[in-house]
Amino acid sequence: MTAPALRFDDVTLAYDRHPAVHHLSGAVEAGALVAVVGPNGAGKSTLLKGIVGALKPAGGRIEHGPAARRIAYLPQMAEIDRSFPMSVYDLVAMGLWSRVGLFGGIGRREAGRVADALAAVGLTGFERRPIGTLSGGQMQRALFARLLLQDAELILLDEPFAAIDAKTSADLLDLVRRWHGEKRTILAVLHDVDLVRRAFPQALLIAREPIAWGETAAALAPENMLKARRMIEAFDPHAHACHRDAA
Repeated sequence: MTAPALRFDDVTLAYDRHPAVHHLSGAVEAGALVAVVGPNGAGKSTLLKGIVGALKPAGGRIEHGPAARRIAYLPQMAEIDRSFPMSVYDLVAMGLWSRVGLFGGIGRREAGRVADALAAVGLTGFERRPIGTLSGGQMQRALFARLLLQDAELILLDEPFAAIDAKTSADLLDLVRRWHGEKRTILAVLHDVDLVRRAFPQALLIAREPIAWGETAAALAPENMLKARRMIEAFDPHAHACHRDAA
C-alpha cells in the first residue's frame, strides 16, 4: 500500500496554550483532494499552519510521508503584504527558489517556465505590473502561477476562492483539478459548502476538534454541520486545556 501523504497522531495545536485544534487523528492518502470545512474559528487555517511547520503541535505528531516532501502553501490573501514593491514577474518567479536558490539567476529556461505559468493563469502581459495594482482576482491568479512553479507534491490552499470573481474561481478550480489529476495531494480550506460538495471528493469537518472526515456527502451531512456550529458557539476561547489534556 502507498504510504499516506500526511498522518495526524492525536494532534493538538494551540496559541499560548489556548487550543485551536484538539486531538486530530487520521491520514491523508497520497493524491487525495480534501476540503477542510468548518465554522469561523474552527481551526481550519491553524491546521494548515501546523502542517507546513509554522506552528508546532502542543501535543501529538504530524508526520509527512514520501508524497509530502515538497510542500506549497497558499495563505489567505489578507496575510500577504501587497504594498511591497514587487512586480508580478518577480512574485511568480519566487516559485523557482527551491531549484535556483534565493540568489540564483533566472536563465532562459527558467524565464520560459515563468512565462508558461503566467499564461496558464491568464496573466500574460502583466509581468511588469506592480503587485499592488492588481485586483484581488489577478493577485490570486499570480499566486497560483507561483504554486505551479513550485511543482510541489503537497499543496495547501487557505481560502483560495475567497473574494474573487466567478470567472477567476472557475479558472483556478480547473488548476486544482489538474493537480489532482497529476496525483498531487491537495488540502483546501473552504467556506463554500456547495462548491465542496460539487468538486471535492473528501472533506474534513472540524470545529476545534474533528467532527467528521471522509467522503464529502457523509462528512457534510446536515447533522454534522449542525453539531459543528453548536460546538463553536459553546466553545470557551479562554480555556487552557480540554478534559483529555487535563486527564
